[in-house]
Parts: sequence; structure tokens; C-alpha cells
Amino acid sequence: MAYEAGALEETLAAAAGGDAELFAELRGSFIEGVARQADLLERSRCDGNWHIAAMRLKGLAASFHCPRLLELAEEALDAAPGDPAVVRRLKTYVAEFSAG
Repeated sequence: MAYEAGALEETLAAAAGGDAELFAELRGSFIEGVARQADLLERSRCDGNWHIAAMRLKGLAASFHCPRLLELAEEALDAAPGDPAVVRRLKTYVAEFSAG
């Protein structure tokens, strides 16, 4: 799975209006939010918590116009709660995005 900057980077740049500091802050907030929800998915012990964390990821994806994250959120919603493969893919996404 490769990190795709695309629309997400454009959305952040438009929101930052050319302010590099604000761009970095928005990017960091996005990464933090996705990582937090991935952690909640990993720690979920019931269907409800899994579903809420997956829906929050879907909301982040929609807010930031991030199709890859939207795909991952949909995978989480379709998967059985606690599916380690879904969590692993989300963590890989966060690591690749953080490095990019």
C-alpha cells in the first residue's frame, strides 16, 4: 500500500492558505486523529466501540477529502470487530503518511 498525497495535501494546503506552520499543524492533527482512532479500534472489545471508531475514521476521511482513508474506514466497518489485518493496514497508513 503506497501513501497517496493527492487531494489530502491539496485540502490541507488550501486550508492553510500558504502558511507553512498552519499546514504542518493541520497535517499533524490529521495524523494524530487517525492514529487515535486506529488505537481505539485495536483496543475495542465490543462491536459498538469498533463501529464508533470506524465511523470517526470515516468522518476524518470525509472532512479531509482522503479517499485512501475512506477505503480503510469502510474496510473497518465491514470487518469483524478486532480484525488485526484492518488495524495493521491503518497503522501502516499512519506510518507512511507520517514519513511523507
